[in-house]
Amino acid sequence: MGIYRSLPLVFATLSAGLMAHLAPGLAQTPPQGQPPPLPLPREPLPLEPLPPPEDLEPLPQPEDLLDIPPLEGPLQPELGPDDETLRIFVERFDVAGSTVFEPEVLAEVAKRCFEEPLATLGEEERQCVRNLIAEGPDGTDVLVNRELTFRELLQARSAITDFYIEQGYITSGAILPPQEPENGVVQLQVIEGGVEKIEVLGTHRLNPGYVSSRLALATPTPLNQQRLLEGLQLLQLDPLIQRIGAELQAGTRPSTNILQVTVTEADPVSVDLIANNDSSPSIGSVQRGARLNHLNLLGLGDGLQIEYGNTDGSNKLDLNYTIPLSPRNSTLQLAYGNTNSWVIEPPFNILDITSNSRYYELTYRQPLYQRPTEEFALALTFSRQESQTEIGFDNIGPFPISPGADEQGRTQISALRFTQEWVQRDGRRVLAARSQFSLGVDWFGTTRNPVGPDGQFLAWRGQGQWVQLIDTDAILLVRGDVQLTPNALVPLEQFGLGGQDTVRGYRQDALLTDNGLLASAEVRWPILRVSEWDGLLRVVPFIDLGAGWNVESKNPVPNVLVGTGVGLLWQQGDSFTVRLDWGIPLVPNNVRKRTWQESGVYFSIVFNTF
Repeated sequence: MGIYRSLPLVFATLSAGLMAHLAPGLAQTPPQGQPPPLPLPREPLPLEPLPPPEDLEPLPQPEDLLDIPPLEGPLQPELGPDDETLRIFVERFDVAGSTVFEPEVLAEVAKRCFEEPLATLGEEERQCVRNLIAEGPDGTDVLVNRELTFRELLQARSAITDFYIEQGYITSGAILPPQEPENGVVQLQVIEGGVEKIEVLGTHRLNPGYVSSRLALATPTPLNQQRLLEGLQLLQLDPLIQRIGAELQAGTRPSTNILQVTVTEADPVSVDLIANNDSSPSIGSVQRGARLNHLNLLGLGDGLQIEYGNTDGSNKLDLNYTIPLSPRNSTLQLAYGNTNSWVIEPPFNILDITSNSRYYELTYRQPLYQRPTEEFALALTFSRQESQTEIGFDNIGPFPISPGADEQGRTQISALRFTQEWVQRDGRRVLAARSQFSLGVDWFGTTRNPVGPDGQFLAWRGQGQWVQLIDTDAILLVRGDVQLTPNALVPLEQFGLGGQDTVRGYRQDALLTDNGLLASAEVRWPILRVSEWDGLLRVVPFIDLGAGWNVESKNPVPNVLVGTGVGLLWQQGDSFTVRLDWGIPLVPNNVRKRTWQESGVYFSIVFNTF
């Protein structure tokens, strides 16, 4: 007889035994007259967090990043005594050497910025250039058809130089080369300045090439000040770098410069001690753990994270290694996690349910657009998840308790995940969105079932977050999360609602469904600052709403959760954070309140030791 044929008999035996020994406890759990569902431990894949609400730091100021001493432009002839009287008939200018602007546009700039006689070459001419930039020259107004003095020719040349400088090309300019004009055409030559060398000073563990290769992308010829500043700002925002500054120095050749960069490295190692009660009560809601981060393991900008956590009914270990592949910040990430857990929640602890789960992930991520204030990136992940559940009661052994598991209680998922990420930030606001398509593939022994959930599925998950600074140290945080799928999913892939990170006021994963949505809003309002400790205490009123529904099986009742409440958040610099939330369920859930979590009380402590 197959194991699936024996399922009713096994569950009948277990239910009868439980009802006989634990009837008082079961009588308190919903729905009335039915034994409660088995609270199986669940370890879904960890999600990359969206930018934290504290990520509202203003961008570093340009004057703090780049020092530009007076630079020598292209050498020009000096005015002689006859240059005010000597006149040359000019029909038009012919401008050569530009790789940025069309020659006709520069010819129009040269022509239009000396038509009205100017007393001096300087601010008046620059204002003419600014007006032209705002107008947008199209290169159609280029005919001069008049006699010009040598002074006016220099004025035309200076107009092109100013046109470059006003648009950020601070080391480029135009010259009036020696010539004998033919047919009224005067030649103007553009010399575009560039960086001949990038010198990186101050690095110790970090490879200097990490800095120079990224700045090389920001300093193509012709050198543009704004583009260079953005490259420096991106590096200043890099967690590997505490401070960066640069200076442009004269190069060894005309119109070239040396970019000298001074770097102060950030401490790459941090250790966090963590305590919270956001685990499932079935394995113990209170979790203790430690997290080790090394941001620059081999000096390549490669990061290693090791995290260990345990509850009274579980032990888990997560490893994550990320290495940059190119100066454009493409990365390759390898992740591994293993969890051993056992059910300790009465009355189910008598069954001696144990579970082992592990995952492997390989992710390639590529930013397509990256600026200090905005980023858009794509990522492709291959993930593998494996879990197995056993029942120690009466030596039953491996058993398919979890929906979609095979006869040995195993669930095996291989999936390709395509992710799109977008972040926009400034000193007062952060907007972030993530979209992920997951496709279950039949690779490496993926679980296959004739009916019900298995390892072949298609799902989409979307997340969004808006963080707004509404007053000094006061933050509004709005979050949304949704999952949509046409398939029945195994629990590892389902959408969970309830708990500290979703709908407060309910236990962790109070709802577990194929499809789901979540909306959450909170205000973090400062009520006390202790300057001596760099401490800030905020009160945090919040409201959460979530709903879930299934594709094949019946929807849970209720399938909508709404919670509201208030919390306290204490932050002491970057080293110590404590949060306490009290959530009130607005939709009754009729659960026993054995733990703080089931009573709607959540805590989280993070201590950064160094």
